[in-house]
Amino acid sequence: MPVLFDRFLKLKEMFNSKFGSIPKFYVRAPGRVNIIGEHIDYCGYSVLPMAIEQDMLIAVEPVKTQTLQLANTNPLYTDFSTSANNIQIDKTKPLWHNYFLCGFKGIQEHFGLSSLTGMNCLVDGNIPPSSGLSSSSALVCCAGLVTLTVLGMNLSKVELAEICAKSERYIGTEGGGMDQSISFLAEEGTAKLIEFSPLRATDVKLPSGAIFVIANSCVEMNKAATSHFNIRVMECRLAAKLLAKYRGLQWDKVLRLEEVQAKLGVSLEEMLQITEDTLHPEPYSPEEVCRCLGISLQELRTQILSPNTQDVLTFKLYQRAKHVYSEAARVLQFKKICEEAPDNMVQLLGELMNQSHASCRDMYECSCPEVDQLVDICRYHGNQDSGSWNSGNQRGGK
Repeated sequence: MPVLFDRFLKLKEMFNSKFGSIPKFYVRAPGRVNIIGEHIDYCGYSVLPMAIEQDMLIAVEPVKTQTLQLANTNPLYTDFSTSANNIQIDKTKPLWHNYFLCGFKGIQEHFGLSSLTGMNCLVDGNIPPSSGLSSSSALVCCAGLVTLTVLGMNLSKVELAEICAKSERYIGTEGGGMDQSISFLAEEGTAKLIEFSPLRATDVKLPSGAIFVIANSCVEMNKAATSHFNIRVMECRLAAKLLAKYRGLQWDKVLRLEEVQAKLGVSLEEMLQITEDTLHPEPYSPEEVCRCLGISLQELRTQILSPNTQDVLTFKLYQRAKHVYSEAARVLQFKKICEEAPDNMVQLLGELMNQSHASCRDMYECSCPEVDQLVDICRYHGNQDSGSWNSGNQRGGK
């Protein structure tokens, strides 16, 4: 805590130097690491993240003008100023201030407000950017909480998380809500099983004596700056629609792979077999997807795909569905092992995390050579009884 106190003092001094006044309040939102449950929240499945000490910290002063002034303690991020009543978010430029604007606009629209007071804000973050630790989502959450506080309004943590998850999509990222949920709902000393529809969090007690090491591959990936993230989202959406179509469901109403399982009323293991029987491992072209669904290429592009995935030439539907259903099963297995606490608990959890990385690397292709090498080094030098590893969200690859 002394380190955090020093940050507050330094931030206060920098704020005074920047704006010629002192902050009226501070807001903090942590980053997160995902223990298991990679890339399945936007498919409707539960995930198991925990918050980390690294965070976003914002010093705030409401002002009587209607101008929103944003500054950052990091000189790499330039100052920004705009009217609080005319928020424009450029999806083509994922600049740092746009993430603040997402949270600001989300709260503004939730309450249906057309006129907002201005504010001076100084942002300080110590989450490594584009490292998979949710620095961008932490900033969105911070901005949402800042705006709520300035307005003098009240919302539950769950409501805030849901609003911030939706508002981050203003910048073009089709996320699922895990990052924002754990940022608001995290508690010290426990991981959380985050479930969706409705959003809820359950404590998961991790094994005592086990240490989770968060290692940075030093490869950056800004998910809003490329289409890689959204391509995976769309591949999962298309896989869900094809599976639904082949199983006689109303496929045009289906968006997530979890919905297919729920409508069929089968287990995750059965969904893996259905995927094997229904989808082929070879990539699907847009034309083949259209033939399978009985729609035109224009309908595919305008009614199903996101703007930055409309020109994608191939979709790996089989691989993405296989990862999602197997990863969703691993989340439930992980929670069950934590609850039952067998003697070989750490080894069993490590095996699940190793399986998760292998699936992320081979089936979902969201790892990269640097992360794979880091995994190999850690496992080689680790304890043979519990040599577990999961690349978590430190992936720099697509």
